[in-house]
Amino acid sequence: MENSILNYEDLMDMLDDLLREPKPFWESFYEDRTKDIPFFQVKGPDENLVDYFERELEPRKVLDLGCGPGRNAIYMAKKGCIVDAIDISEKAIEWANERAIEEGVNINLFCNSLFDFEFEEHSYDFIYDSGLFHHLAPHRRLTYIEIIKKLLKVNGKYGLVCFNTDGAVDTPDWNVYKERSLKGGIGYTEKRLKEVFEEDFNIIEFRKMKDIAQPSDRFGYGFLWIALMERLC
Repeated sequence: MENSILNYEDLMDMLDDLLREPKPFWESFYEDRTKDIPFFQVKGPDENLVDYFERELEPRKVLDLGCGPGRNAIYMAKKGCIVDAIDISEKAIEWANERAIEEGVNINLFCNSLFDFEFEEHSYDFIYDSGLFHHLAPHRRLTYIEIIKKLLKVNGKYGLVCFNTDGAVDTPDWNVYKERSLKGGIGYTEKRLKEVFEEDFNIIEFRKMKDIAQPSDRFGYGFLWIALMERLC
């Protein structure tokens, strides 16, 4: 029967339909590369990502979620990693590809939603999400976490960058559906964000991103949380 909810995916699709279609929005978002968007103007990687690699990370195969113009994917490729990078926007992937060619690095770029991405289980040493998670609707969080766990190797690391409440409104989950809007992204309190992940991950580091004065070879804004986690067995 049309519009019947017969399984879990039907339920997810129904809830998706209450909110905006993500792909048209992100294609429009990346239409004008001259916009005054912080990560449009900075080519360098996130300051915390550089810190991870300088201190402890030596991953071989990595996945960059919501890669945008490719800042972090390019950095990890330069560090010798095999890099897969996905984004739902074709325009973002085109931009990332142009930048990768300019920088002389090879990145495996995929124009996909994470929820449609075909992957080999337990194949990544490190997964990095800089800016995708806070745009996820609440009903997609559990699936997101399960995908991350399936993608990571045992003891694999997961890095997250997302809005704190200086960067976006702390919109309660139920209000997202009552108002049919994520209001440009969810701003997470420390307590709320840790509650999402602490049952499935060991949180190694959690802090605000450092503000980095621009121009710089690193990206950093204090309205973002950063977290480094390890998958629990």
